Amino acid sequence: MIVQIMPNRSGPVVAALVYDRLCTFEYGVAAEVFGLPRPELGPGWYRFASCAVEPGPLRAMGGLTVQVDAGLELLSEADLIIAPGWKGVDIEPPAPLLEALRAAHGRGARLMSICSGVFVLAATGLLDGKRVTTHWRYAQALAARYPSLRFDGEVLYVDEGRIFTSAGSAAGIDLSLYIVRRDFGAEVANQVARRLVVPAHRNGGQLQYMPRPVPERENARLSDVLAYVRARPDQPFSVADMAQMAALSERSLHRRFLETVGEPPASWLIGVRVECARELLETHDLPIDEVARLSGFGDAANLRRHFRRRLTVSPSEYRATFGRTAAVSP
Repeated sequence: MIVQIMPNRSGPVVAALVYDRLCTFEYGVAAEVFGLPRPELGPGWYRFASCAVEPGPLRAMGGLTVQVDAGLELLSEADLIIAPGWKGVDIEPPAPLLEALRAAHGRGARLMSICSGVFVLAATGLLDGKRVTTHWRYAQALAARYPSLRFDGEVLYVDEGRIFTSAGSAAGIDLSLYIVRRDFGAEVANQVARRLVVPAHRNGGQLQYMPRPVPERENARLSDVLAYVRARPDQPFSVADMAQMAALSERSLHRRFLETVGEPPASWLIGVRVECARELLETHDLPIDEVARLSGFGDAANLRRHFRRRLTVSPSEYRATFGRTAAVSP
C-alpha cells in the first residue's frame, strides 16, 4: 500500500502518522473522514497525507506492509496531525517525532489522537496539566506513565483547544466528525456522517461503555421512548411523561436510564434539547427566542442557562462560531 498526499486541493493539510505495527482501523478512520475525495464539497476540503515516523517499509495490523512517500518533514506543512493509535503503551516515540510535533503545535497546528495515540501526544509534554482521554483499558498505564495529565476515562473525546484526544477506536470517528463540524459546519459534518452511515454527532461527554447490559425487551421499549422524544424536542415532556410512555415508575425509569444511557432522564432530556438548539443555531438565522421555543426550553433565559452550563458558551457566541454565516477557518 503506497500512500500519497491528495493533490489538486486547496484545503488544510491533515497528516496521519504511520509507524511500524500501525493500528489499521485507527488509520482507516483518519483516511476515511479526512482523505476520501469529496468533490461535492469543493476544492477547500482537507488534503490528506501520511507521514512515516521511522524508516520503512512499515508493517500494519492484518499482514499489510505500508510504504509512505513522506517523512517527518511533512509535519511542517500540516494543519492537523493525527496519531492513529500507537505500537505500545510502554514504547517511547522517537525523539525526532516528538520534536516535530512540538514545533508543529508551536506554529499553530492542531494535534489529535485516536485511542492509544494519546501516548504519542503525552510524550511531547504538550498535554501536561490538560484533560485527556483514551480507551478505558489504558487508563492505569497512562496515569502511571504521565501523572501530570488530567485523565477522564468515561468520555468519548476531549477538546483542549488545539489538542484533541479520543477514547477507543470507534470514538475516533466521533472526534473526527466533531472536528469536521467545527471546521465546516453541521451540514457538511452531516453529509460525511451519512456517507459513513454513522450518527452525525455523539456528544464527547457520552460514556465510553455502560456498566452492565439491559434485557433486550426492556431496552427496546426504552429505545422507542427515546426515539419518540428525540423527534419532538419542542414538546413539553417531563420525566413523568416519559415514565408513563415506558410503562414504568419514575424510579424504575431513572434506573433504566442509568443502565442504558448513562445519565438520569432529566439530564438526558436537557441534552436532547441542547443538541436541537445547537443544530438550529448552526443552520438557521432564527431569533434566540424562537430557537428556545423549537428546542423545548420555552424562553431565551432558560435556553441560555442550560446551553452555557453544557457548552460553556452562550447561544449567541456559539452561533457566531458555528453558524452558517461564520467564516470557515480551521
